Order: sequence, then C-alpha cells, then structure tokens
Amino acid sequence: MADSPTPNSTHGKVPLVSDLSNHAKPLGMHAQRVLNALSGFEPELPLAVAYSGGADSMALLWACHTKWPSQVRAVHVHHGLQSAADGFVIHAKAFCDSLLIPFICIKVNAQHAPGQSPEDAARIARYQALSDVLSTEWGREVKSIALGQHADDQIETLVLALSRGAGLPGLSGMRSQWQSEGVCFHRPLLSLSSKDLRACLSELGLTWVEDPSNLDESFTRNKIRARVVPSLLDCFPEFGATLARSAQHIAQAQLILDEVAQSDLEFVGKPPQIKKLQNLSIARQSNVLRRWLKLEACTPSAAQLQELLNQIDACRTRGHHIRIKVGTRMVERQGDCLGLLQ
Repeated sequence: MADSPTPNSTHGKVPLVSDLSNHAKPLGMHAQRVLNALSGFEPELPLAVAYSGGADSMALLWACHTKWPSQVRAVHVHHGLQSAADGFVIHAKAFCDSLLIPFICIKVNAQHAPGQSPEDAARIARYQALSDVLSTEWGREVKSIALGQHADDQIETLVLALSRGAGLPGLSGMRSQWQSEGVCFHRPLLSLSSKDLRACLSELGLTWVEDPSNLDESFTRNKIRARVVPSLLDCFPEFGATLARSAQHIAQAQLILDEVAQSDLEFVGKPPQIKKLQNLSIARQSNVLRRWLKLEACTPSAAQLQELLNQIDACRTRGHHIRIKVGTRMVERQGDCLGLLQ
C-alpha cells in the first residue's frame, strides 16, 4: 500500500544505466545502508522484484540489481484503479530498460466485492498476479520474489492489528519470508524505514512515483500512517526497530503454540474427540480447535470459538447436542466427535 504509485513531479528523468553502473564513485551512506540490508538475504536466483515505481520498490529493485546483476526480473502490477496508472507503467519500464532489467506488466481486476475492503481486494489480486507471473513467465525458472515493505509498514500493520484485537498471528506482523503456490516471497527491507529508502534514491539521483490514494485518510492504514506513526516515531525514534523485535518474539511464541496445537491435534484426533478435548485446559482446547478449523479452511470469530468451548464443556451426556455456526460452516456433534459441515 505504501509503495503504490502516482507521478511525483518534483523529480526529474530516470537516470540511464550509465549513471548507475560501474560505481565510479563510492556509494553514499544511505545507498550503502540499503545494500547492507541485503547482506543476509540469499534468495534462490534468478529473483523477481515486485516493482510499482514507488520509492520502496525502486530502492529494492536498485539494490537487488546492484547485488545480482543480470539475475533480477521486475514485475509491475497494473491495478487499473487510477487514471494515471498507464503512466506508472511507462515510468517503471523506463527505469528497467535503463538497467536492462527484464520487465513484465500484468493487469488485474482489483475491484472489491460487496463487504470487502478495497485494500484487501487490491492486495489479494496483487499477490495472485505475482504468483501467476512466476508460474508462466521466464521459463518458469524464477521461484522467488522480493517485496518492498519496510519498517514503517510493519508499524502500521501492528498498530492496525492492535486496533482490531488481533491474536498472536496478527501481532507477529508481516513475515519476512513465506511460501505460497510454489513461490517464495521475501521482505528484505523490514529493518529500514521509508525515510531510509527515499534518502537512498535521492542520493543516487533516482526518481520515483507517488500514490495520491496514500493520502486518503478514509483508509484506516493511511490514517495510521499520517497521524499515528509520526507521533510514535517522534516520541520513540527507535520505535520501528524495537517493535520489530517485539514482533519477532511474538512470532516465536506463535510457533511454539503451533507445535503444541499439532501435538494436541494428534492426541484428540481428526475429527476431534470430545472427551479428549475435555481432558485439555481451556487454553489448549482453544488452541487445538483453531488449528483443526484452520486446516479445514474455516476461521471462527472469538465469540463463535468461545460458544463452541462452552458447548464442549457442557457436553457430558450421550444425548447432548452441539450445533453452532463457525465461520461460514457448521460444527456439530457426530457421535463422540465434532464434525464440520459445509
């Protein structure tokens, strides 16, 4: 979201490849810092970069190209949501052409369905498009893709999760790496701020584009970016780094809970046996039920899960019925076990 584009008229032309290659002059402090952020980043090559033309993805594309010349590809997702979107493609392609970086633009339908947020619709369409490109283009040899989210995006994500009463999965923030549909996604810039990335580009004389929708505070994330994050960083300048550490601790705690849930699921069975569930503490019942339901592609609300726990606790006789809506499906008692209906 923070990296979607709209032209920024305060910048000049995209520098040619001759301006950026060979590094006749030593890199400045900010550019070197961005390169240093990739020191522990060793993806499978060749590597794709999701490149919108915005500052974040441009800094990432420059750094990856500098570290792995001729091994980087660029993917631009055209959401079709703004009249200037075609201009973003032209800008992005010009930069890639100047560095001889293979470039692909893919158009998606990012219109949101009734009840769906525009941000979620665009995000889902974008990630699906990235997976589709890697499964069809460049001889299917590209298996990894890098994304430009940074430390400020992580702050926004965690503040948003806190505002929604999220559990540990939400509070662990954005993952630095994960796999989906055979593609390995990476976020190597989570240790850097937006200010770091823009300083790098300014130092290099590179241009980028800005997204005017990022200024629209009707979107909750934009409101957090405009009002909450600056205040936090003003009070706690190292807040991004400390919050990232907290997110890592939370993610580790979630991994432990996942291991316990898997062990408990092996104990209670699939489908879960009611008496075996009752032998667990309420916390472990909740944990293992979430695990079971997740494996069945079913996500309960907090209220639904609590009601299910209450019914399991009350189920002490053969004639006791359990039937409750969970997510978009129904959980009911089937003999000695819980069953999940479509």
